[in-house]
Amino acid sequence: MSSYIAKRLLYAVPVLFGLTIIVFLIMAMIPGDPATAILGSYATPENVERLNRQLGLDKSLAEQYWIWLGNMLQGDFGRSYSLNRPVLDEVLERFGATLILAGSALLLCSILGLLAGVYSAVRQFGWGDRLITLFVLIGISLPSFWLGLLLILLFAVEWKLLPASGMYAIYGGGDLPDLIAHLTLPAITLSVVATGVIARLTRASMLEILRQDYIRTARAKGLGERRVIARHAFKSALVSVIPVIGIQAGFVLGGAVYIETVFQWPGIGRMLVQAIATRDILLVQGGVLIVAASYVLFNLLADVLQHKLDPRLKT
Repeated sequence: MSSYIAKRLLYAVPVLFGLTIIVFLIMAMIPGDPATAILGSYATPENVERLNRQLGLDKSLAEQYWIWLGNMLQGDFGRSYSLNRPVLDEVLERFGATLILAGSALLLCSILGLLAGVYSAVRQFGWGDRLITLFVLIGISLPSFWLGLLLILLFAVEWKLLPASGMYAIYGGGDLPDLIAHLTLPAITLSVVATGVIARLTRASMLEILRQDYIRTARAKGLGERRVIARHAFKSALVSVIPVIGIQAGFVLGGAVYIETVFQWPGIGRMLVQAIATRDILLVQGGVLIVAASYVLFNLLADVLQHKLDPRLKT
C-alpha cells in the first residue's frame, strides 16, 4: 500500500507542475496592468514603471515564472498587492472556511446520493425510483447559483428560517449552532449537482451487481434481502462509486467560487473573485494552486480507499 501511495504522489508532481504553467499563463493573458490597478488615481507612467520594476513585472514571462516557481518551492508564495500581506497566510486563513463548506457539501451529497441510488435500484421502476430519477435530473439541470438565490429568497427572505449570508452572525452567535445555521443553505446548494451524479452512478452500479450470479446464489442460500443488499451488492457497488466521489470533491471545491460569492461566505472562492477583480496575480495563483493540490489529495484518498476495498486491485 505504501508503494502505491508513493507512486500516486509521484504521478501528482507533473500534474501540479503543469498546473502552475497554465495558471501563470492565464493570469498573464488577462487584460489590464496590475500596477495600474494597484495605483488607481496615482497611476502616472512614472509610478507605473517604478512599481512594475519593484514587483518584477518588467521582466519576461519566462523569468517571472521561474522566479515565482522557485520562491513557491521554498514556501514563499509572494505578497498580496491588494491586501499587503503574505499570500500563503491569506490563502490558508480563507481555506479553512472553504473546507468547512466543501466538506459539509461532500458529506451531504455522498450520503444522500448513495442512499438514493441504492433505494432507486432496489425499487426499480417503482414510484420511488421515478421520483428520485425526476429529482436527480432536475438537480443536475439547475444552475447552482440560481438555486442558491432561490433558497435565499424562500428560506431567508420569505420564511426567515435561515440566514442569507456570512459564516457567523454579525452580532452575537459565533458558536456551533450559529455556524450550522449559516452553513445549511450554501452546503445544500453546493451538494445538489454532486448528489445527482452520485445517485445515478450508484443506481447503475447496483442494478448491474444485482443481476450477478453470486447475488442470486446468496438469495438461494436463504440470506435475507437486506443482508444481500448491504453486505454483498452495496459493498461491490461502493468500489465503483468511490472514485466518482473523489471527482465530486473537486467539483464542490471549484463550485465554492461562485457559491461563496452568492452567500458571502468568507472562503477562498470569494477571495479569488476579489483578487481577480483587483488583478492581484500572486493571490490568484496561490489560491488556485492550493485548491488544485487539495483536489489531487482528495482523488488520492479516493483511489487509496478503492484500492483497499477492492481485492482485485491488490494483486
